[in-house]
Amino acid sequence: MRLLLITDAWAPQVNGVVTTLVELVRELKLQGNEVTVVHPGLFKTRPCPGYAGIDLAIRPKKQLQTLFASNQFDAVHIATEGPLGWAARSICMKRQWPFTTAFHTRFPEVLKAAMGLPLWIGYALFRHFHKPSSGVMVPTQGVLQLLQDRGFDNLKLWTHGVDTDLFEYASKSKICEQLSHLQRPISIFVGRVSYEKNIETYLKMPFEGSKVVCGVGPLEADLKARYPDVTWLGLLPRPELAKIYAAADVFVFPSRNETFGLVMLEAMACGTPVAAYPVDGPLEVLTEASGQVSGGVLHSDLAEATRQALSIPRATARARAYDFSWEKASQLFVSYVRQITV
Repeated sequence: MRLLLITDAWAPQVNGVVTTLVELVRELKLQGNEVTVVHPGLFKTRPCPGYAGIDLAIRPKKQLQTLFASNQFDAVHIATEGPLGWAARSICMKRQWPFTTAFHTRFPEVLKAAMGLPLWIGYALFRHFHKPSSGVMVPTQGVLQLLQDRGFDNLKLWTHGVDTDLFEYASKSKICEQLSHLQRPISIFVGRVSYEKNIETYLKMPFEGSKVVCGVGPLEADLKARYPDVTWLGLLPRPELAKIYAAADVFVFPSRNETFGLVMLEAMACGTPVAAYPVDGPLEVLTEASGQVSGGVLHSDLAEATRQALSIPRATARARAYDFSWEKASQLFVSYVRQITV
């Protein structure tokens, strides 16, 4: 298959969507597919208002039309709903080309938290974006049900995976130079320091140990000033991040509006159990087909979930991570797009 993948989220951005797409492209190529990625780095860009670290393409349609014309492909996948996504959607519709899309991020909730935009307006906009899609890929059953209730059509369940080689298992929390001075137990949060992550719930919750944050974002400066006892590590290369995961005793995931939560799988692959709310994302990651929660603890009290998660065997967390394979995820992806030929 020759795939043209259009995304507003790509390196050097660092977030779960970028990680998902990079891993997907890598696996698709390993399976013999040809993938051309169209991303903001190919265009003139400007920073996303209120969201430092994310650059968006400026008026990309004309250049995008040239890129479309110069590539031969069998399928088009529009991964995001930014300027590139809207431009690609317009081109495909004008030429009557079928395409698939994905719902990676609950942006209506982000827009509400950041700008006060009512949810119904946000979901109406995104429903309009995805309406002509031949298949809208969503990461969990909960998100699928949410979008069905909001009037979305052509939804396809598509889970994600984790690199269990990069995120190597540690049977005991390892010694890491950056964290060696901290009191045990060590809890960590990894992700964008942004509105939708509900990170302050983690920062202010009672915990008899140390708290560590890996990530950057629009709320970083304010939260660092108000929580000086927290260890702030900023943005880390992925191999270094793997060492931090392996050195921690528990991974705390405070988000209530997540579509998936790939960072939970990365922590679990290293053997670090997860503490989270019983909401979509964590429910998908931590709940086995039997209905049993494995690899962490789900609780309406995040501090209590964290306390209980400290007693979860690291081998249990690693075993649950093995249930998520990029090989399987990419094969499922291909099954959705292969029949959609240009």
